[in-house]
Amino acid sequence: MKKTRVLIVDDSPTIRGIITRVLSADPEIEVVGTAGDPLEAREAIKTLSPDVITLDVEMPKMTGIEFLEKIMRLRPMPVIMVSTLTQAGAAISIEALELGAFDCVGKPAFEGLPEKVKAAARARVRPLGERGRVAERKRDYRPSNKLLAIGSSTGGVEALLTVLAAFPENCPPTLITQHMPPTFTASFAARLDRVCAPKVAEASDGAPILPGHIYLAPGGAAHLEVVGGVQPRCKLREGETVSGHRPSVDVLFTSVAEIYGRRSVGVILTGMGRDGAQGLKLMRDAGASTIGQDESSCVVYGMPRVAFEAGAVERQVSLSAICAAVLDLCAVEMRGAA
Repeated sequence: MKKTRVLIVDDSPTIRGIITRVLSADPEIEVVGTAGDPLEAREAIKTLSPDVITLDVEMPKMTGIEFLEKIMRLRPMPVIMVSTLTQAGAAISIEALELGAFDCVGKPAFEGLPEKVKAAARARVRPLGERGRVAERKRDYRPSNKLLAIGSSTGGVEALLTVLAAFPENCPPTLITQHMPPTFTASFAARLDRVCAPKVAEASDGAPILPGHIYLAPGGAAHLEVVGGVQPRCKLREGETVSGHRPSVDVLFTSVAEIYGRRSVGVILTGMGRDGAQGLKLMRDAGASTIGQDESSCVVYGMPRVAFEAGAVERQVSLSAICAAVLDLCAVEMRGAA
């Protein structure tokens, strides 16, 4: 069995030791080296050719973000960022994920790190210059009465930025469940709000679902659902994890199927696991249009693959084409146009 070879980069000897012990306890992982700063790490990468790097965010001589950008431009490889789960750490981690980091883990728990390292070794990593291009923003867009629901996980930060950056100001009402730690989603919503024409915010309980608004499920504490009535609204529901997650994509999609049915569009993007497949199938069975990100453009072709194999995906689309596809599905039909 070929082991996943890991290089640990952190300025703290204590943290390097902890990560080494956490990873070495997994028989499928081999820690091939450690480095105390990016300059040491650069030489270690050349010498050891690791499969995966764990990279501290705050380091001397060069920040983790600066070093990550150099890696992704010059020698793209799977990188897992190690960060404190504070608001400041979350903002930097979102920047790292946007640059192409595979995932982030928090100090000092390092929850799920061995599994993320092994998954990272199998991920598709592309240079920064080869990422999906953002589509041109549509003018004179006329949304219909459809709702758009999106589910994503690993690789989702980059994917969502690519899809949403070209949305018009009057986009269809859009709900998103992205698997993220609790402290990250506020920073991610703020980042999306800066680069997108529509209003983007963390979903709040009872918020009316309106065109021109994008609602991001808060991480960790509750599931995001749609509830009906004269004015459909967001509902944050506490409860156990579903499909291994809270918030769960399955929960969001299931509620959309029940309330909106054929007046909805479902999209499942890159991510590990199977969350979203069951709910997307319910959406399709209820008459919704459904799209899955295709294998070649996914960082991890996990969630979209399971959904496709379950018959939940009506068609698979590359990341760069998803924006145009969903906007067309959610637009007013121009009957009698030449």
